[in-house]
Amino acid sequence: MKYFDKSTKEVLHHLKVERTEGLSTKAAKRRLEKVGPNQLRQAEPVSKVKLFFSSFKEPIIIVLMVAIVLALLSALYDFRVTQDYNHGMAAIYEAIAIMILIFVNAFISFYQANSAQKSLDALQEMAHHHIHTLRDGNWEDLDTSKLVPGDIISVKMGDFIEGDVRWLKVSELQVNESHLTGEADGISKATEVLASDTDLGDRTNMGFSGSTVVNGSGIGVVVATGMQTELGKIADLLQGEKQQKTPIERNVNALTKKLMYVAGAIVLFTILFDIGKEFFRTGTINIGKLPEILSGAIALAVASIPDAMPVVLSIVLTIGATILARNNGLIKNLSSVETLGATSYIASDKTGTLTKNQMTVTRFWANNATFQVEGNGYEPLGDIIPVTNDADYRAFLEAAVLDNEAEIMRDEDQKWQPYGNPTDVSLVVLAAKAGITRSDLLEKNDDRDIDVVRVLPFDSTRKMMSVVIQEQDRYFVITKGAPDVILAKSEKIQLDDEYRDIARYRKKVDSKVLEFANNALRTLAVSKREVDAQTAHKATVAELEQQLTFLGIAGIIDPPREEVQDSVEILHDAGVQVVMITGDHAATARAIAYQLGIVDDKHASVIEGKEIEAMTNDELFEEVQQTYVYARVSPEHKQRIIKQLQRHGEVVAMTGDGINDAPALRAADIGVAMGINGTEVTKDAADLVLLDDKFTTIEKSVQAGRRIFANIRNFIRQELITNVAEVLALVLSVVLISAPIGNIQETTPTLTALMVLWVNMISDSLPSFALGFDEPEADLMRQKPRNTKASILDGMLMRIFIRGAIMGIMVFLAFVWAARNGMSIPEAQTIAFLTLVFGQLWHVFDARTENTLFSRPPFENGRLNLAVAFAAVSSIFVTLLPFFNNVMGTAPLSMNLYLAVIFLPAIPTFLLSGIKVIFKIKNAL
Repeated sequence: MKYFDKSTKEVLHHLKVERTEGLSTKAAKRRLEKVGPNQLRQAEPVSKVKLFFSSFKEPIIIVLMVAIVLALLSALYDFRVTQDYNHGMAAIYEAIAIMILIFVNAFISFYQANSAQKSLDALQEMAHHHIHTLRDGNWEDLDTSKLVPGDIISVKMGDFIEGDVRWLKVSELQVNESHLTGEADGISKATEVLASDTDLGDRTNMGFSGSTVVNGSGIGVVVATGMQTELGKIADLLQGEKQQKTPIERNVNALTKKLMYVAGAIVLFTILFDIGKEFFRTGTINIGKLPEILSGAIALAVASIPDAMPVVLSIVLTIGATILARNNGLIKNLSSVETLGATSYIASDKTGTLTKNQMTVTRFWANNATFQVEGNGYEPLGDIIPVTNDADYRAFLEAAVLDNEAEIMRDEDQKWQPYGNPTDVSLVVLAAKAGITRSDLLEKNDDRDIDVVRVLPFDSTRKMMSVVIQEQDRYFVITKGAPDVILAKSEKIQLDDEYRDIARYRKKVDSKVLEFANNALRTLAVSKREVDAQTAHKATVAELEQQLTFLGIAGIIDPPREEVQDSVEILHDAGVQVVMITGDHAATARAIAYQLGIVDDKHASVIEGKEIEAMTNDELFEEVQQTYVYARVSPEHKQRIIKQLQRHGEVVAMTGDGINDAPALRAADIGVAMGINGTEVTKDAADLVLLDDKFTTIEKSVQAGRRIFANIRNFIRQELITNVAEVLALVLSVVLISAPIGNIQETTPTLTALMVLWVNMISDSLPSFALGFDEPEADLMRQKPRNTKASILDGMLMRIFIRGAIMGIMVFLAFVWAARNGMSIPEAQTIAFLTLVFGQLWHVFDARTENTLFSRPPFENGRLNLAVAFAAVSSIFVTLLPFFNNVMGTAPLSMNLYLAVIFLPAIPTFLLSGIKVIFKIKNAL
């Protein structure tokens, strides 16, 4: 059925819904079961099997598969040629163990990917759009996925329309339908019936799913949802792109590929070197040595790659998103976790973010008199006391509440609660203290007979809101907004009960605005104008909002949030500049900025929107790094400020709540939307949604971003140090052992492949993973923001190579010592194995910090302590149990040797940390 060519009465009858009641909960439930959720068809999810085997394409897994092939070739040679069944079975064990490792890795990757997706889906569930819906005669905010045909909805500027709608009532309603029509300008909506052949783009009595309300408000009935909407008909063209990896994941994947090539080169080198060594020693190539050579090559292949790095990295990033959610910060994608930690500028709106958004009018100026207002909060109690002369302020207060859609009502506990815009609420409370209410003025049983004819909603470009009222047979435009804007559009002013030409009094008005602003009061002007019926009904917004009569100014206190000052100080210590960008008066903005510590000078410079308008981009570029307060700015100005900061190389986070803020949020490195007061469009454009609208949540999010990045660096450093130690220990045996030592042959590897696998996947990876849960270091928020262009390994390479080299040399020397003391191959390799295990287990406590292990309490990370304990105990057990003796090539040791391999490997870590403390060395060691 078409709906645009039917009357609203016919549409409501067809959909079986009452205009004033909406659907009942039961009827809505039945319809939802019939038509399904209000969602577009989603791309087919990746099957569980495909997701499980997707990790088999990773470079690391390919290297391990090559190791399996080498092990099987070695076993085949042993069985067929040398008949060395013990060595052959060891090679089979290696192949089986590596195969198990591959499947364990696949399972972990599958579990992590599945869990991460569930976590992100749960977080995204919190970000679902909501729409004001009439059910059972009551208006409620409903998840748009639960909308059904027949639902009555109400929309205002900044809302998404998610469902096709037939409009029942509109008030200056304009909708952006560019996704369907290609036209970026808002389309004015109406309720009149249209011809049956009207094209889609001309159906002005309809709203379409995927559109956004850019002006005004409206009430409509949903006629189609999900795939039945006009948007649903082209849904196949709108399927989402494949999810992109985060920058840090791409960097680590690139690093892994480089390590894979390094591994290949090292393996080839050792094979050729071993063969060459044998040739130069004996003058022949002994094929019988090939199995041992291949065993060493397999161990090297496994040792060269940080097997668990990609999996653990993705898990740690997901942990970061969860931490942010606990701090009331909803992150939209994992890459934003990284960017948050690098933020160097936070450009914040003032109202509701830096301030409480609990506004109270404490002073006002009307009819040439200033008044003090007593009482706080929303209770309409308090005297209005003349500060100068007394005067009649009724015209000012009546205009203030008529040009207003807010109200205050008692709740179940008889406490007054606000409903609507906080600024409007403050005016409602003020008028109520004088015994004036909007409902009384609009009552039909008095002589005045006032009706609201049109509502022209506030927007951040005009900085005004207007209503057109009819009082008996006369029409008036009432406009409120920024005093400078109202003043510029006024021709007259009410003073001492007279309407005078305003030209002589502009300085007087400016002086009063400045007086209020210097006392940290927001200022709002109210004006009025009489028009004829034709103008009242047909004139444009611009035509109505001119030739005004200035009635007065309200001074509104919006107290700063107490906790913001501490957050600003913490951010300043962290090298993050906080910038206030507001539509308020310059003096008000400066006063609040000084109270919060954003500026330290009561006379700090403030750049206003009109100044930005007059600046070139190069001129603004010169100013942005030394200006911390911007006033009377438009959303376009915000974009220009952001872009010039980015030209300086700054990483900018930008807050916003209105629909016009969306472009600025997209332009910022991190767009931050208000979860409570923000529009749906703004939330959709943001990277981070503040679920509590508090500035402190931004500070906590920056800290969380830094914490996660620091933990990732610590984890990578620990992994790579272990890999360097493994590779060096194996390469040294190839290069330096040219003849048998005791029971050790010149081709015997320092470690078996399975020992290396155990270290990589158990004794190293589990503690490394636990590093992702580390609390931030004490000085984390005293460090400068990191350079986003620098490598994640920046400043760590020297430390990785020195620590890894010392650990690798110690493992090799332990192996040689065991050989010289006549120990068997399994015993010598076991000593080397445990020296490596405990070397990296001691070192993991040093890896927790950029400084030294002495700078952090060692036992504050409970997960790390458990992981270290498990790795230590299980590594000892694999040397005691016969099964592991056969499979891994380990052997039991004496108690003295166990004590030696547990405690002696701690010496390098403690020694190097001590040297760093004594000589105040930062990163080199």
